[in-house]
Amino acid sequence: MEHLIVNFIHIDMGIALQVILLGFIGGVLSGFIGSGGAFFMTPGMMNLGVTGVIAVASNITHKFGKAMVGSHKHGEAGNVDKKLAIFVLGSAVIGIQLAVFIASLLFKGGTGHGASKGAGANLYISLVFAIILSFVALSMLRDVLKNRGKGEDDSGPSRQIADAIAKWNLPPMIHFKVADVTVSLWIILLVGIATGYLAGTIGVGGFIGVPAMIYIFGVPTAVAAGTELYLAMFMGAYGALSYAFQGFVDIRLTMLMYLGSLVGIYLGVYGVKVVNERYIRMVTSLIILLCVISRAIAIPMYLRQLGYIDIDPGLDVYFNNISKFFLFASGITGTSLILINVVRAYMQRKKIQKSIRVVKSASSNLTLGVE
Repeated sequence: MEHLIVNFIHIDMGIALQVILLGFIGGVLSGFIGSGGAFFMTPGMMNLGVTGVIAVASNITHKFGKAMVGSHKHGEAGNVDKKLAIFVLGSAVIGIQLAVFIASLLFKGGTGHGASKGAGANLYISLVFAIILSFVALSMLRDVLKNRGKGEDDSGPSRQIADAIAKWNLPPMIHFKVADVTVSLWIILLVGIATGYLAGTIGVGGFIGVPAMIYIFGVPTAVAAGTELYLAMFMGAYGALSYAFQGFVDIRLTMLMYLGSLVGIYLGVYGVKVVNERYIRMVTSLIILLCVISRAIAIPMYLRQLGYIDIDPGLDVYFNNISKFFLFASGITGTSLILINVVRAYMQRKKIQKSIRVVKSASSNLTLGVE
């Protein structure tokens, strides 16, 4: 384990503040979307010079505590189906173990031909990130735009896939009371493996787990977000232990992310209560697409480090800086939109409460005058 410690990034004050900012933005997005925010924090740490596998390992460790706070808040609002989470978790551990095995093999196996150590894992993580999240984001965006202009009653997510799968009626069928859906055990197992694999590979399980619950299981968006956070609490703990035994967890990065995320997640969860569901999906899809662009820009840098393409090494800093710009632009813009709506909703609520107090006061004075 000790020979891996030298790969950890040197953390000065500037980097520490950036990691805290990553945590805050990830926390807001996590509470708002129910994803865990790793789609932002994992590539963010890679832009700061952290090797991909260490970024994933440290983030999945951070995921445990943050998910625990987020799922508690969603639980208070009645948005957690614990039975569904437990069934998904049963197969998610298989996906996590597969992901840890592949990432560890790529990192430790060496790259040969003088290539930078860890570049193979960085390329693998970036490619999986770009391919999977592009598909998820474009699917969500397509669904939102397709329903644009329809009445509020029609603004929910499409049930086309969920209804089609329900017709298969693959036994055993299991009913989940809180989510109010009945799903085949085999479908649940497949979704669990995919969620665990992505959580262990790029630290992002929510962006398969949440859309799968919404579009495949037919779960309401708020319940999907809360249930995924409850599930992420256990997946984070299991993934953290699996990576820690390989020596890939940098606890310093984890603690710095906590400083920002545990504040941000409360704002995000409040945002879910007051923001239109269609708006949540629109913001989510656009943020993911910008994060995908950010990761795709960094891919030529890893290809050069592996010796697959011949470009000037001096260009690496430009690829990294442009990638970092797109990442922070997406996170800051998305978080700002969420916070603006949270503040607006809070001000409207205060205004309504003030109006109610005025009416009550006037009613009380009128009663006294009559007497």
